[in-house]
Amino acid sequence: MDIEEISDRLEIEQLMVRYVDAIDSKDWDLLDTVFTKDAFLDYESSGGPEGKGNYPEVKSWLKTSLAIFPMTQHMIGKSSITFEGDTAHCRTIFYNPMGIPINATGIYDPEGEGLHIFVVGGWYNDTCIRTETGWRIKEKVEDQAYTEGSFPPFE
Repeated sequence: MDIEEISDRLEIEQLMVRYVDAIDSKDWDLLDTVFTKDAFLDYESSGGPEGKGNYPEVKSWLKTSLAIFPMTQHMIGKSSITFEGDTAHCRTIFYNPMGIPINATGIYDPEGEGLHIFVVGGWYNDTCIRTETGWRIKEKVEDQAYTEGSFPPFE
């Protein structure tokens, strides 16, 4: 590896970190520094819109669908990265505990003081491109492999 490839790998790894930081902190505007404006995102394996959607629509879906979870904590592993010029194909494993607020009886309650935790895991399959402002994700396909636990009861 030459110094440029090492630098590209580090920048792409930080791009993946910025993505999970944006999701976990619910900083939706930070996602604008992760994706290209015309990015396609596919979260179908985790209950997202069927097939691929454009970034602005899926960003809105993420904001709405993740509002129920006051706590998410994405843990990601090293990315497997292959380069084709200014394009990088990345596969990154994730482990994601998620918390839903519950009341003392274990029922979903937006004002509840407890958290019901369940975990999802899988891989992010990303196509990244080099832009004038650094590496950005042009396409993201989430491949959810498993869910451990379930949602709490809703009244």
